[in-house]
Amino acid sequence: MALTANCPLEESRLPLPNAVFTERQILAFWLPLAASWGLMSMEGPILQAAIARLSDMQTQLAAFGIVMGLEIAVESPVIMLLATSTALATGARNYLTLRRFMIWTNVLVTVLAAAVAFTPIYGLLVPGIMRIPARIAAAAQPGMKIMTFWSAAIGWRRFNQGVLIRHGQTRWIGYGTLARLISSAGTGIGLAILTSLPGVHIASTGLMAGVIVEALFVARVVQPTVAGILSRGTSDTRDSLTFWHVARYHTPLAATSLLTLLAQPLIGAGLARMPFPEENLAAWPVVWGILFIFRSPAFALPEAVIALVSERRLLGALKTFCWKVGVVSSASLALVAFTPLLNLYLRYPAGLPERLSRFVVPGLCIGIIIPLVNSLHSWFRGLLMAARSTNVIYWGMGLNLIVTALLILASVSLRAHGVEAAVLALTLALFAEIIYLRDRAQSHSGAAFLGKH
Repeated sequence: MALTANCPLEESRLPLPNAVFTERQILAFWLPLAASWGLMSMEGPILQAAIARLSDMQTQLAAFGIVMGLEIAVESPVIMLLATSTALATGARNYLTLRRFMIWTNVLVTVLAAAVAFTPIYGLLVPGIMRIPARIAAAAQPGMKIMTFWSAAIGWRRFNQGVLIRHGQTRWIGYGTLARLISSAGTGIGLAILTSLPGVHIASTGLMAGVIVEALFVARVVQPTVAGILSRGTSDTRDSLTFWHVARYHTPLAATSLLTLLAQPLIGAGLARMPFPEENLAAWPVVWGILFIFRSPAFALPEAVIALVSERRLLGALKTFCWKVGVVSSASLALVAFTPLLNLYLRYPAGLPERLSRFVVPGLCIGIIIPLVNSLHSWFRGLLMAARSTNVIYWGMGLNLIVTALLILASVSLRAHGVEAAVLALTLALFAEIIYLRDRAQSHSGAAFLGKH
């Protein structure tokens, strides 16, 4: 079976006279997506730096990490709308079906977010099941309330971004994220200077402002593309999708996101049970934020693979490109982690006291391979999503979560160093998932999936 069987993606309109030009075309397509992820990755560290300069810094940083872990788990049904929209928004009929699906999904996540933030579910979950210290749990709940509509804004934005990617308009995505970063950072820094609000209130308000601005921007710039799609009418029924076809494609991806994001509360619960719980919980968002910066180029790869893999001559170049992105990203992280640059960043921009920096540095040194592993992970996921084999991705993430849970449980039992154990667990879990995805990709479509064409 060919790679693109059951995957009616449009053929590339770009001339491809040689391999060098092909790689340049991939770079031009991917770069705005990578810029978007890169800008987005700066949002957390900027807001954390603002919190670090306020009173009760350690509790507020730890609480902000809890808020982000829970909010990202709540938003899991909408995160993969980007991939779903990129893969399926091929015409007017499909666009309208996808838009209806997005609206219902946004309603679902908003109800879930409100239930967690405003009802006794919060007490049962955070100080109860997760066993987060009471002071940190109390500081985190207002942030959850402020961010009630965060997931819906992200779902709306990612749906429209997928339409832009599908139709080659990737340049707008980076501009939208720049507007988001300016809004979130400006709001957070402004509130930190002008008010006496607690850090979690400030950071949560900044995040909320940023996603609303980005969602409005993307909704505006996508209008010409949508008008072009709708102008072609809905009479063409080739590859026409029903609501339930979209649900069958998206549900494994949403479940995958949920499993992915459950890793954060799981790690938080583990850190709360290891030695120095408050220090580890305060250091973890900083470690995660720095890792996110260097992983962000890889996060932009799946949609590029989905959109470009229909041109079979791009297979080898795409695979090589993913490797190069990973190598450069890991080398860049190593340059920071193993040199004085890291301590300079933690001391000045991040504003961390030395007692917390001691929990951050070893974890980052252990995690230098994660950006490379992420790039390989994105390559296989992109191939499988393009071929509409989304169930495979779900089972792969299930394996990842099981490995993470077992390693965190072992770390708690051994009273291991918290942040270092968490980074090691993430790394080994990603390796296990990649092995599974590679084997399944090979069995689905043979050597063509691995670029052997």
